[in-house]
Amino acid sequence: MTPELADLLDRLHVVALPMRVRFRGITIREVALIEGPAGWGEFGAFLEYAPPEAAHWLAAAIEGAYRPSPTVLRPRVPINATVPAVPAAQVGEVLSRFPGAGTAKVKVAEPGQTLADDVARVNAVRALVPTVRADANGGWTVEQAARAAAALTADGPLEYLEQPCASVDELAALRARIDVPIAADESIRKADDPLAVVRAGAADIAVLKVAPLGGVAVLLAIAAQIDIPVVVSSALDSAVGISHGLTAAAALPQLHHACGLGTGGLFTEDVVDVAAPVDGCLPVGPVTPDPARLRALAAPPERRQWWIDRIKACHPLLVPSSG
Repeated sequence: MTPELADLLDRLHVVALPMRVRFRGITIREVALIEGPAGWGEFGAFLEYAPPEAAHWLAAAIEGAYRPSPTVLRPRVPINATVPAVPAAQVGEVLSRFPGAGTAKVKVAEPGQTLADDVARVNAVRALVPTVRADANGGWTVEQAARAAAALTADGPLEYLEQPCASVDELAALRARIDVPIAADESIRKADDPLAVVRAGAADIAVLKVAPLGGVAVLLAIAAQIDIPVVVSSALDSAVGISHGLTAAAALPQLHHACGLGTGGLFTEDVVDVAAPVDGCLPVGPVTPDPARLRALAAPPERRQWWIDRIKACHPLLVPSSG
């Protein structure tokens, strides 16, 4: 059953995590944490998301707080380094926070930047990390993406190009034109039918995120229904949310690619003392926030109230199976 609203709010901690660099246009990441009987859950739907979309994130938080975790098949999960849309000169500094990472995901197609900026950033990463993937967050048309794919692979390969275009039809058209593998992210997590992109033959790899899909169980169910490799990624989560992503990745029958679960390195402070990756991997296991950090990182009262109001708006939208 879905927990009562009052019970959720009694267990709520809202924190504001400072970031090292601007990411998704923000320098402070707010999340609401729920201390439940089975562990900790995280509700961190981005601020612009309306209640129908944000409710999936609340369902994932409830799962983490109230339901036992699935059986895991591996104790560690390989992760990629995450390189925001920084100048090429800053790439080395960013990568230093991901010791041992053999794969890096590079943000491209940032508003206000050029393809030349993207190429310089990708090449700077390529000089330091053997496997490079790029993420455009749906920022290109098919024509722009085709040109970008050629430019970004002129000096070396890409493991894949993540969400180069916004729509499934565009991804399918682009996939027929380029040799670079295409990964789908937003086309899965923002779709009414998350399997449509796979049925359309529009992607070679599925990027799945626990929170936007509604929880670990939903992610694993989707992964079981598709015949392309899965990369489990984070949604700019705190250490609590990252732990659920690691659990999902560790529970997959097969894991062919490094996962996008290294975004904790983008924060200067988190709710626990986050260990650095070892040999490019993070350990799998539950996370219990440090009470002193919860207090120190607590969001101002008006922001806590904003999250309470948001939970009140999302709670009635939860289906019985999500709680």
